[in-house]
Amino acid sequence: MAGTNQAERLAFLGAGTMGGTIVAGLVRAGRDPHTIAVTTRTPAHREELARELGVQTFGSNAEAAEWADALVIGVKPADALALLDEITPQIDGDTLVISLCAGLTTELLGAHLPAGAHVVRVMPNTPASIGAGMAGISGGSHATRSDVYQALALMRTVGKAVDIPEKLQDALTAVSGSGPAYVFYFAEALIEAGVTQGLPRALAGELAEQTLLGAAQLLATGDRSAAALREAVTSPGGTTAAALRKLDEGGVRSAVQDAVEACARRSADLAAEAARADKA
Repeated sequence: MAGTNQAERLAFLGAGTMGGTIVAGLVRAGRDPHTIAVTTRTPAHREELARELGVQTFGSNAEAAEWADALVIGVKPADALALLDEITPQIDGDTLVISLCAGLTTELLGAHLPAGAHVVRVMPNTPASIGAGMAGISGGSHATRSDVYQALALMRTVGKAVDIPEKLQDALTAVSGSGPAYVFYFAEALIEAGVTQGLPRALAGELAEQTLLGAAQLLATGDRSAAALREAVTSPGGTTAAALRKLDEGGVRSAVQDAVEACARRSADLAAEAARADKA
């Protein structure tokens, strides 16, 4: 493969949930599907992507890597290093490799690629599936600004993306990577509380969903901070004040801080475990 930073041909090695979401976002954004290729575990899935999106498909990762100018690694982290070893003969040190693999550092990925390979690490999240994702982008030691820009442009087809130092990836994982699960957890609790108060479950679900959606959209306007918006709803001695007092008594703020810390710590542990396993 002739290396290039133009990424005229982009191959997704592993087009599962997240990879497939990004491929669909690129096509929706107007990219020529003939410049995109995918590999998947099953032929049926490849055929589905080709039929629905018009993209190229390959039966092997090595073939796709040889065809492409840049690669997106979308397999499970446990399978990623073996995949890189498989495709190394087909790529060179100028190749842009964008990793969606949680917990794998650019240093570890680069150790399984030709010297000087341009590695960019991406932590996406599941709202990308509806075009509302949030991704953190970190370039490795050999990645250029052009490489990082390409990764940012890629992820912005399915939401927002920010360029951050790699040392912040664990913190970003704890806030936005795993963050949707916290929102769903709160939604579950809010729905159950509504049912306990006598609301039909369907109605409690509709109330919670629209309230969370509206509140998020209001926060996203950027006109006021989360604290200012909360204060605007909280009249002294009112119903909201009574509710928030109970949340404070229950230690919700400290529990959220502990949860984010635990998530960030586990993200760092996974990276360390992957590095140790690779050396074993």
